[in-house]
Amino acid sequence: MAEDFPLVDAFHRRCSPAHLLRRWGRTHPSRRTFGQLLTHADCWLGLGAGDEPLAPVCTGPVSREAGVFDLGLQVADAHQCRGLGTALARHAAQYAQDRGAHTLSTYTEASNQPMLRLLRRLGPVRETRHGAHLDVRLPLGMGGLALQPS
Repeated sequence: MAEDFPLVDAFHRRCSPAHLLRRWGRTHPSRRTFGQLLTHADCWLGLGAGDEPLAPVCTGPVSREAGVFDLGLQVADAHQCRGLGTALARHAAQYAQDRGAHTLSTYTEASNQPMLRLLRRLGPVRETRHGAHLDVRLPLGMGGLALQPS
């Protein structure tokens, strides 16, 4: 996906500063940040009509915890609340589980209600607060909790 950086960059330029801050902690993620992510995770782009990037999603052992795959996901402002993020998160959960992960983890702002609703829809989560952020853990495996229908 490194060759797709121009698409990812264009996607981020169309996102609101508030959503970028919520996802990345800054208003424009750099090529370097993206490159570092790619060294520890596999990433996909959800594309719309005309190959317009609608949602980058990444999952992999970013935290380097055994059996834990981290999830990164951002849906274009105009395409939120349509099920795209949920579908991509389910795909990422299946991908992680197929590679031996027992947990899908997301570190997000406690105020990031769209992401928290999405994760809670996937199955029972465990949330640990770290100041203004939450470490959200979704168990995979036994019963395929992250893969249950909504």
